[in-house]
Amino acid sequence: MPTMSEKILARASGKENVEAGDIVIANIDVAMVHDLTGPLSVESFEKIGTEKVWDPSKIVIPFDHQVPADSIDSANNHMIMRKFVKEQGIENFYDVNAGVCHQILPELGHVVPGEVIVGADSHTCTHGALGAFSTGIGSTDMAMVFSEGNLWFKVPETNRFNITGQLKENVYAKDVILHIISQVSVDGSTYKACEFAGETVSNMSISDRMVLCNMAIEMGGKTGLVEPDEKTIKYVESHSNKPYKVFNTDLDSSSLNLIDIDVSELEPQVACPHHVDNVKAVSEVDQEIDQVFLGSCTNGRLSDLRDAAKILKGKKIANGVRMLVIPASRGIYSKAMDEGLLKIFVDAGALVSAPCCGPCLGGHTGIIGPGEVSLSTSNRNFKGRQGSPDGKVFLSSAAVAAASAIEGRIVAPE
Repeated sequence: MPTMSEKILARASGKENVEAGDIVIANIDVAMVHDLTGPLSVESFEKIGTEKVWDPSKIVIPFDHQVPADSIDSANNHMIMRKFVKEQGIENFYDVNAGVCHQILPELGHVVPGEVIVGADSHTCTHGALGAFSTGIGSTDMAMVFSEGNLWFKVPETNRFNITGQLKENVYAKDVILHIISQVSVDGSTYKACEFAGETVSNMSISDRMVLCNMAIEMGGKTGLVEPDEKTIKYVESHSNKPYKVFNTDLDSSSLNLIDIDVSELEPQVACPHHVDNVKAVSEVDQEIDQVFLGSCTNGRLSDLRDAAKILKGKKIANGVRMLVIPASRGIYSKAMDEGLLKIFVDAGALVSAPCCGPCLGGHTGIIGPGEVSLSTSNRNFKGRQGSPDGKVFLSSAAVAAASAIEGRIVAPE
């Protein structure tokens, strides 16, 4: 019996059934590039010689990585993409004021269950939280998608993480996924579909499920997935008018590997430099910090801002620590403003910036210098990820980030 990924790829390739290991040509439902990966896709598309993209309504182009433009090169990249959008009649273009691609795609209705979604960004796997097969591809592969509307895939096997146990206070989805990655390692799910299931996931919000799927790539996963339930359908139908089809995994599938994870005793976690699987309980880490980054496609959502604001309200960020808060989308920014969250951050001494990727790639806002330490709610802590290769990046939940900003060192919330 097939898995969720096998069923979705069978539908997309026009076959009754496919099995793990099969090579299929799948029709693409949504193709996404952003301002950093888009120009190479456009250049490669023009080399192919195809005059028009296969379907301009299925291409989504947000600007998020270097916004507003921070160099002549990035300004030129924006010009290339705006020209392409105009020439090709791309309907779904979001300029510098919209937000991070992996947030705005589901938020603005581009993601529904049962689709095949590709993005020229590795964290495209985020969208599997809504029951889609969503994965990152290279910019040159994207040029072929632009031209033909399909792409070849090797059907993946599936690691299904059955997550059980009620989370303790101040333990969040970020702690769960860091714990899982520490258990299986950064290559423990290489080219596997990573399904997240069990009572703990059922109790999670859609935002929390996005955190899990977002970081599937950090253990080598091809995609992250959560089977659609009532929460999924409610979210999808309130954000999108696209038709959809729900697929589920048959638990007797021969390509399914079940992994049980009990999180009932889990403490707040932190990933230590320079690998995402170098995870320890926060209580085991004694580290002063120079910067805190609250944001990114992993933890820049409204729930994260609420969690952090609850801790920061009436408090001050420690002397010598700078805190950068970047909501993941304009919609989140607006709601946070209406709820008074941004005022809490500003009053605490934080710098609130417009929706974008910020320091996550080390080439834009808020990078760290040699020897500096950043505590970040993002998804990667490789050398140079947020600036100097001689700096250090630790990863945590929004709550740990906020508590640590107050103390000036990595701590768990009380």
